[in-house]
This record gives sequence, C-alpha cells and structure tokens, in this order.
Amino acid sequence: MSEIEVRAEEDADRAAVEDLVRRAFAGELEARLVSQLRSDGDTILSLVATEDGAIVGHILFSRLAAPFRALALAPLCVAPDRQHRGIGSRLVRAGLEWAREAQWDAVFVLGDPAYYRRFGFALEPARSFDSPYAGEHFMMLALRERMPSGGALTYPKAFEAL
Repeated sequence: MSEIEVRAEEDADRAAVEDLVRRAFAGELEARLVSQLRSDGDTILSLVATEDGAIVGHILFSRLAAPFRALALAPLCVAPDRQHRGIGSRLVRAGLEWAREAQWDAVFVLGDPAYYRRFGFALEPARSFDSPYAGEHFMMLALRERMPSGGALTYPKAFEAL
C-alpha cells in the first residue's frame, strides 16, 4: 500500500470529496450535508486522506451551539475499497489533535461506540446534554479536564435534513 497523507481539504478537492462521500455512504444524503455545511459557513475543519494523489478518506468537524466550545464530528468516510486499513483512524486522530491545539473543549459524535471508544469518546458524558441525537450512539470526548455536565446542544441547520 502506498503512503497515506492526511491534510486540510482544499477548494480543488470539493468535487472529489463529495464523490467519495456518495460512494462511501451509497447515497446523496451525507454528500448534501457536507455541501450545505460548507455553504452555510459551519465547517470548522475538513481533512482528507490521500493515496497517490487520490482522495481516499474525509472527515468534517462543524461548530455546535453549546455552553462551551464544542464541535460535531460528521461525517467520516473512507473509500469502500480502502476501508479497514486505518485511514479513518488516522483522520479522527488528526482532527482531534487539531481540535485540542485549537483549544476546543469537546467533540460530539453519533456513531458506533465500538469504533469511537478507541479515540476516547464515551456515551455517559453525552447523556447529560440535550440533543436531537441523544441515544445509544451519541458520544462525547472532553478535550479539557473541567467540563460543564450538561446543557443544550444545537447542531448546524444542515443536520436537519438527516
């Protein structure tokens, strides 16, 4: 396997990212989410993983309205023929490292607990927050030691289509 590079998404990557998101999720819904988050100005960080110049992975973080500086991780995707090779994990780790360095307080994700626990996400701390995504797959990762123990979370408008 060639070397995987993780870098910030560039404007020239947009069509390739949207194509990747469509293929990875087998549909338009998540691709529209990415496009709408961009056009609404809600994207805080968008990273791509490349292999031999081709985009094979993508992760996006958007701002949440919360009682502290919080991000939503969504979506994360890897090309179907490149999955189970650690590309998604590299994207998550790079995004979380950036979020810590940029002094964000927490990241929330709706996903598979078996996957996201490896990065430090947990179900229990997310339960005290009011969110339309609350439930068995809603998790939080605190990026600082002292965090508010609850409050309302408001996702960007683009998420309403999900």
